[in-house]
This record gives sequence, C-alpha cells and structure tokens, in this order.
Amino acid sequence: MMRCVMVRAWGHKAVQGNATGAWMTADGSSEQPADEVVIEVRGSCPVITLNRPRALNALTTAMRAQLSEAYPRFAREAQTYCVVIQSSSEKAFSVGGDVREMTTWGREDRKRARRAFADEYALNWLHECFSKPTISLIDGPVMGSGVGITLFGTHRVAGERYRFAMPETAIGLFPDVGTAWTLSRLPGNVGMYLGLTGRSIGAADAYALGLLTHCIPAARYEEIKTAFADTWPVDTILDERHVDPGPGELPFTVPIISRCFSAPTVEEIIARLRAVGGIHGDWAQGVVADLEKRAPLSLKVTHRHIRDARALDLRQTLIVDYRLACRFLDGSDFYEGVRAALVDKDGSPKWRPAALEDVTPAIVEDYFAPMGAEELTLLTRQEMQAARV
Repeated sequence: MMRCVMVRAWGHKAVQGNATGAWMTADGSSEQPADEVVIEVRGSCPVITLNRPRALNALTTAMRAQLSEAYPRFAREAQTYCVVIQSSSEKAFSVGGDVREMTTWGREDRKRARRAFADEYALNWLHECFSKPTISLIDGPVMGSGVGITLFGTHRVAGERYRFAMPETAIGLFPDVGTAWTLSRLPGNVGMYLGLTGRSIGAADAYALGLLTHCIPAARYEEIKTAFADTWPVDTILDERHVDPGPGELPFTVPIISRCFSAPTVEEIIARLRAVGGIHGDWAQGVVADLEKRAPLSLKVTHRHIRDARALDLRQTLIVDYRLACRFLDGSDFYEGVRAALVDKDGSPKWRPAALEDVTPAIVEDYFAPMGAEELTLLTRQEMQAARV
C-alpha cells in the first residue's frame, strides 16, 4: 500500500491564497507553487524527493526544516525500515543551499541567518546519528548543502550523471556542512585539493575515495525502491546492482596533489604548483589559475579548517563550521561572491582582503575563536540515540 504526503516548503517569497485556489506572490502575480519536498511512503520505505528543479534543488531553509521534522518521525515509526532521498530533476540532485536567501537574511536579519546555519548543521548531525538506513540516490551534481544531506547517510548511490563538488571558496565562503571532517581524511591530500579549488569529481573517483558506497545505473532506481518497500535487506539489494565505475580522473594527478597540497600554507601550495612541469605542467597551472580566482580569506580559512578537522570528530567540526559561518556573515566576501556569481553574474568579485599576503594569521585566528554563550550546541551521539532519532 502506498501513502503519499505532500509537504510544501516555501522560500523567502511571501504568498497568500486567493478565492480561485491559485496563489498570489508578493508582487501580485498568480502562480501555482510546487511542492518542494515530497514525501511518499512506499510500504516500509519513505521516499523523500527534492522537488525544486528550476533552482536545481538549491535547498531553502524551509526545505531543511521539513527534513529535520521528518527524520525523527521516521526513526520512531515502527513500520519504517529505511529512508530514501532522491531528486525530481534530471539535471541535478542538489547544487547546494539557497545562498541568495542566506545573504538576504544576512543583510536584513543577521540573527535569522545565524539561526539558519545552526539549523542546517543540526540537520547534518541528525543525518549522522539517524538510527535507520538512509539511501541517497544521486544522479546528477551534488554540491554544498546537498552533500550535507547525503554524505552522512549509510548508503550513497551514484548514477551515471553524478558529480561531487564543494565550490564554496568561489563565493567567499568555506566548505561547511561537516565536509571538512570528511575532506581531512581523504588520502593523498585530495580533500585539501577539493576543498580549496572547488573542482568536481565523478562517480569513479568518489567511489574510490569512499564518498560513495555504490554505483548503480539510474534506470534501476525504481526497482531498488520497490525492494525497499518490501523490506528487502539494503546491502543485498544495492550490492547485487552495483556496477564497477572503472578508472577515475584523479589517479593521473594524485602524486602532484599529494605533494603540492601537503604544504603548510596556501602560498606554498601555489608555489609548489607553479614549479610543476612536464606532463603535469598544464594541469598544475590550471589549478593555480583556479585558486587565484577564489577569495583569499576563504582559501586560508578552508586550509586551516581541513587541517584542524583531522583531530576533531564530526560534531566538533560542525561546531567550528558555525563559528566560521557567523564570521563570514559578519564580513563582506560571502555577499560579494554571491553577487558576482548569482546576482549581477559579472564574475568579477572584489575580495577583501584582495591578496593572500594580506590575510594575516590574526585575521584567520579571529574566525576560529570560540563564541562563548553563542556557540552552537549539539547533543552528543549518546544523547541523540537516547532521543530515538
């Protein structure tokens, strides 16, 4: 038996109903809103569908709130065996968070923006502590906040169009949602490379790195969900359909990545890349060109964050994420990066500071300073388990 629950998650646009049943936007135009999060219960398996295709499933705060409400409920429902999360879009799983929403709040209501970051990181921790199997069916790009709602689930399945990226340094932010913890543990300093450059990788590389658990053609996703609805064992269903993704793109450059991105400073990383010649020379100079476009402050904060996260657990990493997010809200680069990339789309952000040498150790240290009574509070894993999530 199938039970369908439509959950509507609104963005920041104000809406109201009219007598015809249509909806009026704040500017007076009439439109029928989409259900941006759809939850369909198939037997013993709730299926969560991100359904904001026009925005490539950029997650709004309201969408995250629906997820935060749903998962604890699923944990306590005896009939729920596992949970699937997927996308309705053929173009992307999720390209990240709705950063325009966040920068609007950052300018107009800083407390609200801070609360939104806190709620997002609490959702990431909820995913890590969730007590039942969670299967992400990812066929398309997954970035930023989209990574945060999939990476800490028990099973991460890639289709043919899968791409992974954490491109936050390009918009004056940093790889958040707990990903510094994961990036810090990838072999060969690949995590530092991905975090600083924001470059994407495909399914083969992500599978080899452990970011994925399975690679399965998207055409088989429906039969997978049908099997879960009948409570077939998750590992068996996925293992039987897994297809070896073959060689990836990274092995060719891993020796250079390992050597260059092990450097103790961002400046030294760039110096080592500039010195690369031979068959890797063009690739290394392309990476330098990418880094030179990123926000210098974001690069230095990200570099330290990933290095520090090697000694932290995920919960501690998320607490540091919140410190950093609040400091970026108080700065200028995040707003400027979103303006240049998504609002004016001129591709010419004016970073402050404008050069790496102007980002002093004291500036970076201020970003990581504890926040006292304003620190993010997350329950321990034991407390989350006792709360039956």
